[in-house]
Amino acid sequence: MTTVVRILLRRIALLVPLLLGIVLFVFLVMRFSDADPASAFFQGANPTPEQLHDFRERNGLLDPLPVRYVHFVGDVLHGDLGTSALTRAPVLDQVTTALPLTLQLTFLGLALAVVLALAGGVTAAVYRDRLPDQIIRVVSLVGVAAPGFWLALLMIQYLAVDLGWFPTGGYINPGDSVTGWLRTMALPAVALSLPVAAQLTRIVRTSVVEELDKDYVRTAIGGGLPPRVVVGRNVLRNALVNPLTVLGLRVGYLLGGAVVIETIFSLPGMGKLMIDAVQNGDPAVVQGVVLTTATGFVVVNLVIDILYLLVNPRLRAG
Repeated sequence: MTTVVRILLRRIALLVPLLLGIVLFVFLVMRFSDADPASAFFQGANPTPEQLHDFRERNGLLDPLPVRYVHFVGDVLHGDLGTSALTRAPVLDQVTTALPLTLQLTFLGLALAVVLALAGGVTAAVYRDRLPDQIIRVVSLVGVAAPGFWLALLMIQYLAVDLGWFPTGGYINPGDSVTGWLRTMALPAVALSLPVAAQLTRIVRTSVVEELDKDYVRTAIGGGLPPRVVVGRNVLRNALVNPLTVLGLRVGYLLGGAVVIETIFSLPGMGKLMIDAVQNGDPAVVQGVVLTTATGFVVVNLVIDILYLLVNPRLRAG
């Protein structure tokens, strides 16, 4: 069994206790919060204490905490995330409706961040200490300091309101119009991706510069290989190890930033679903959204770990 396979199996084995830990954390946070499922269920109906007690008893809210946790884990494993106190609909149905849009936004933001980071980082490294490098370093520094919600508001004002190039908000399903979908997703994806792209650009530049200074690069170029071939085939692949590690950590920012971006652009994704649930006092929906988002973060990081194992030359050699 190779080193890569052993490490991969170990990461997958750690996934089960990690997911159980996430479920436990979400369970404890919601149980010790001020959110009361019984009061949320009867909100606006002025229930009697007897009605509240009967609801808690029927739904196991009076059971000891360990018993409630076991029931909660069993429900989650069966795909039952509870019932919305506001709509009386299963939380899973609301999550599966909102999740595709959040995944679309996160994927677009991630793809755009990677493309911009690779283009900017490699260009800055190849033209190190010259004008292109200096411009990219200044722009990336500004991008790191600029929060996504601020960029979103600026783009809405200038690109949507003043110039009218994009809509100020809303969502069009790609099945209805691909062009309309791109127009509604363009500004949110850019606002979400730019801070991540700026940080990754600086890391890619540093990694590529370190590779360019190694002996095998000078030997290959001295042997007559074109620099673009050396950079594309050898330098870039070896230099991706560190950026991939950081990219895994920034996926959490993309998922969390999507909550704010969706709210600003009125996108009916997981972020808007959770904000509405918090404002309307719907703890089951908040619990379901947080649990789904945290699980998605863990799964995406597992994928990043797999990519890290594939591009790491030392592990491939082992």
